Amino acid sequence: MKMRRLVSLLIGSVLLAAAPAGAGPRLDPEQRLAREIEGRVAGEPVRCLNLRNIRSSWIIDRTAIIYDAGSTLYVNRPRAGGESLDQWDVLVTRPFGSQLCSIDVVHLYDTASHFQTGFVFLGDFVPYRKPR
Repeated sequence: MKMRRLVSLLIGSVLLAAAPAGAGPRLDPEQRLAREIEGRVAGEPVRCLNLRNIRSSWIIDRTAIIYDAGSTLYVNRPRAGGESLDQWDVLVTRPFGSQLCSIDVVHLYDTASHFQTGFVFLGDFVPYRKPR
């Protein structure tokens, strides 16, 4: 009897820990992208980014890649392959110089298995800056 109570308590604890904190409505990819660029103004799209200016990047599932260049976030909506984008994938690029351009291909690799899960053909990079 005591063991059964302990198992029930353990299962309950695991389920509680698995629930996201402050679980609210789940955002779809477009809503998540809008939240990421909220308060920023879009600029004219550019074809290339200097790699030395990129601090980090992250994926919005099936929608876009965001490149953080300090005060500017660049949003890239791939021309093809966007349905392969998954937030848990790693982006692997092989640029031909010091810039990442809209003609480059980004390969996607699963973080757990290290297998390639897809690739995308980049589009133009739209800069989003906070207004002055």
